[in-house]
Amino acid sequence: MSAEVTPFPIHAVRAAQVGFERDELQRILDLYGRLVAAGQCRDYAMDFGKDAAVFSAFRRAAERPMARIEKRPSLRGKQGMWALIGEAGQILKRGHELAGVLFPLERKLLKLVEN
Repeated sequence: MSAEVTPFPIHAVRAAQVGFERDELQRILDLYGRLVAAGQCRDYAMDFGKDAAVFSAFRRAAERPMARIEKRPSLRGKQGMWALIGEAGQILKRGHELAGVLFPLERKLLKLVEN
């Protein structure tokens, strides 16, 4: 009795997907948590495509995102792969480093401390 073995396709054709690294996602979720604690956000969504990874923060679940953080590796050598996009779709900040792009949202959380 002879059995024929069909090899499993190792090199399956699959579209590459852009995602967040662990430390990038940790930084984004930390900021999101502080926005929730401040009452500015209530929901979030993540979208992973072949061109970009997007984190969207919402004031309420049924409206446009108040801010989107996009990672587009194809723009790494140009304007930078990170972008902060506002509610109306305007690009608020673009850069090569995530920390610099998140600064406008972090600035909203800063409060003056009275002596």
